[in-house]
Amino acid sequence: MKLTLRIWRQDGADASGKLVDYTMDDVSPDSSFLEMLDLLNEDLIDSGDDPVAFDHDCREGICGMCSLTINGIPHGLERMTTVCQLHMRHFNDGETVTIEPWRAKPFPVIRDLIVDRTQFDKIQQAGGFISVRTGSAPDGNAIPISKEVADYAMDAAACIGCGACVAACKNASAMLFTAAKSSQLNSLPQGKPEKDRRVLGMVAAMDEAGFGNCTNYGECQAVCPKGITLDFIAQMNRDYAVASVKKLFGNG
Repeated sequence: MKLTLRIWRQDGADASGKLVDYTMDDVSPDSSFLEMLDLLNEDLIDSGDDPVAFDHDCREGICGMCSLTINGIPHGLERMTTVCQLHMRHFNDGETVTIEPWRAKPFPVIRDLIVDRTQFDKIQQAGGFISVRTGSAPDGNAIPISKEVADYAMDAAACIGCGACVAACKNASAMLFTAAKSSQLNSLPQGKPEKDRRVLGMVAAMDEAGFGNCTNYGECQAVCPKGITLDFIAQMNRDYAVASVKKLFGNG
């Protein structure tokens, strides 16, 4: 395959960026998107140019590091797929592929295609802790949890914190991420004691970071590589409303 790659290049957060075109020949349709970028960087290094900076780690669709917007869509056109799982056979010979970083004010560009997602860490940290005893591992059946609740918590825990939801949302909202992370703990018995404090703290941290609010367009759900749904946002809104009333009347 022959491809033209139109890639965003930016030396740093305070530098001006621009799209630069690169031509690649003999791209294997069986290679992953990141493997294709690796080959491009090898060519750039051989020619004495700076390689394209991009995030990656596990390359197994788990870590959420491969944050690229491909042809205007976070993680590319394939549904339920991270960039590292995206293969070049989904592109056409001779195609021009535009590659950009996440576009959101709370995700400033560090260099080229790498953005700073520290604000996600701050939202999670605002969620605090859960009330479990320390020491030896507790018995697996010490706290009975129904399959329905366990499945719900696991669905929420599937979120890998990649930030595609923010990049796709016209408001740069982090509601889907925040909802998944709060629901993961709030739905389980171990997380119930801190439930109200957790949801209030995480939403406050989200707002402080500058993320926008949800207006139910659903782009976040559409691009999420792990299938996190808007149902979690609805649950977080309910939890937040209850916690706010409790706090208002001195019960939270």
